[in-house]
Amino acid sequence: MGKAKKTRKFAQVKRMISAKDARVKKKDKEKKQEVAKKDKEGQIRHAPQTSSALFFQYNTQLGPPFHILIDTNFINFSIQNKLDVMQSMMDCLYAKCIPYITDCVMAELEKLGPKFRVALRIAKDPRFQRLPCMHKGTYADDCLVNRVTEHKCYIVATCDRDLKRRIRKIPGVPIMYITQHRYSIERMPDAYGAPRI
Repeated sequence: MGKAKKTRKFAQVKRMISAKDARVKKKDKEKKQEVAKKDKEGQIRHAPQTSSALFFQYNTQLGPPFHILIDTNFINFSIQNKLDVMQSMMDCLYAKCIPYITDCVMAELEKLGPKFRVALRIAKDPRFQRLPCMHKGTYADDCLVNRVTEHKCYIVATCDRDLKRRIRKIPGVPIMYITQHRYSIERMPDAYGAPRI
């Protein structure tokens, strides 16, 4: 009699429960239900108070003189398009405009270095009002969004897509931007620079 050949058995793995097994799903459901119960018990929901000045998405309390919060890139794009900030704002809104610059925006301009010294000189114009910042950090976008959510009296002047997207989520805040070598404004139907629908 010949010797019996021993063949190796490949891919021997312990049997595992599949992800679709009913026993696994039961445990997951129970865990999720427990977490949901805890959240419901310990959570008080607050709906933010909406302003009485809002008529649909338009803020009816905005009127001359307009208070305009300026972002860093708005000044840079104004210089590139050879636009005088004060004059172009007044041409866009047909009214007196008071531009405001926060400490965060000034810090951002100073950080940009000598390449943007013209923008910094424009920002230091005495006609521009300075707003002091009490928060930590110098990220201007967060600062502007916080200020606008607290006080709905501002128009935000920016060319930054991300900041525009964030501000569009806040009702009643118009956005001024540069298009076709002039200032335009959105969410403000009375303005001259507003795009016609």
